[in-house]
Amino acid sequence: MSEVNLGRKKEKCENCTKQCNKKQSEESINSLQDKGLATGEVSDSASVQQVLLSACLSCDGCVSEEEGQRISQQNLDEINHVLALNKKCDTSKHKILVVSVCPQSLPYFAIKFQLDVPAAAQKLCGFLKTVGAHYVFDTTIAASFSILESQKEFIQRYRRKHHDSNAMPMFTSSCPGWIRYAERVLGSLVTPHICTARSPQQIMGSLIKGFFARQQKLTSEQVFHVVVAPCFDKKLEAVRDEFYKSVLETRDILHLMQQSKTSVEEVDSVALDHIFGESNDAGLTRHEGRGSEGFLEHIFKHAAKEIFGLEAQEIVYKTLRNRDFQEVVLERDGETLLQFAAVYGFRNIQTLVHRMRKGKVPYQLVEMEEQYISLPVQLPESKPELLRLYQDWLDGQDSPQTQQCLHTQYKNHTPSSAHSTNPDIQ
Repeated sequence: MSEVNLGRKKEKCENCTKQCNKKQSEESINSLQDKGLATGEVSDSASVQQVLLSACLSCDGCVSEEEGQRISQQNLDEINHVLALNKKCDTSKHKILVVSVCPQSLPYFAIKFQLDVPAAAQKLCGFLKTVGAHYVFDTTIAASFSILESQKEFIQRYRRKHHDSNAMPMFTSSCPGWIRYAERVLGSLVTPHICTARSPQQIMGSLIKGFFARQQKLTSEQVFHVVVAPCFDKKLEAVRDEFYKSVLETRDILHLMQQSKTSVEEVDSVALDHIFGESNDAGLTRHEGRGSEGFLEHIFKHAAKEIFGLEAQEIVYKTLRNRDFQEVVLERDGETLLQFAAVYGFRNIQTLVHRMRKGKVPYQLVEMEEQYISLPVQLPESKPELLRLYQDWLDGQDSPQTQQCLHTQYKNHTPSSAHSTNPDIQ
């Protein structure tokens, strides 16, 4: 996300357009730094403090008191409580501790451990099992579901675009800060355009609490699921009523290592677990594309083949306003067939929203996501475990169970006139 310079004077909150004392005061900036409420590091400077825009989500106008309490509960105290219960002889209170690690978190551990990403993943898995985790997965399988469901939804939207004004453009994003901004500020102008496929984090929760729990002959209440995510905003996503779970930041895990007085050298390297019980010796993979999960590239190639019968072998990005606003075009005989955009940062998103108000958005799909690491590429369609899960867990790719577990709905929390105003972004 883009950074914003914070001066000493009180200014408007970027997301709620209200005067935000908590965000602007020096005391509060220090508090944000201490509590880790910013997505990234707060940099100290004699003249200017810098904070990521998503830190604005900590203000009273954007997060309710109940949500704030639920966010604050996602910490090491919660996981330590579960670990303590599991050590007691009252087995009725024991829980199976399952940890799902987002691949985007792994470069952080790789740097801290001074290892490559696959080796760091095995060290992390070894440590988590040492402190009491029963299973450690990565969320790539959930991201594959999200990509395939997004591809399917895009085709459906494209085919009804002439009689549904909300069909295009379709927005893909699993960034909780963006989703909160869309629901609380932009409202009905944008929310109908957001792809309903759940984020990898959300799908992983459904997979663990549903299919995995049944596979282990457990109730969902007997499974305690923790997601290790790269940023604080993922805790905000976790408080949504439809998929509440506990989220720990990468820094939380390092604090857990400090609490247990464990060094990396002391930890055994352990392979990540597989959802079907087999050892995941194939190693970590990622999805093709520039974004963290490559939604744009996958949907672009799928739509080119499904709609126009064309093979999009090479995708060329054209930079527009800046390197964080790029587009991809599919052409045939000089005719533009598909026009997608990759938009990063709230400033560029705001530019796109202004164009939407004027009806001047030429894109069928817009990806809003953060960029991450390089790992071996594997197409979601090539994962045999996906087809197995579609059948064993979801009763088929087009079943009601698939719609319930892999899709969600985004809500308009704004007054009816909100879409006609211009929210301030500093």
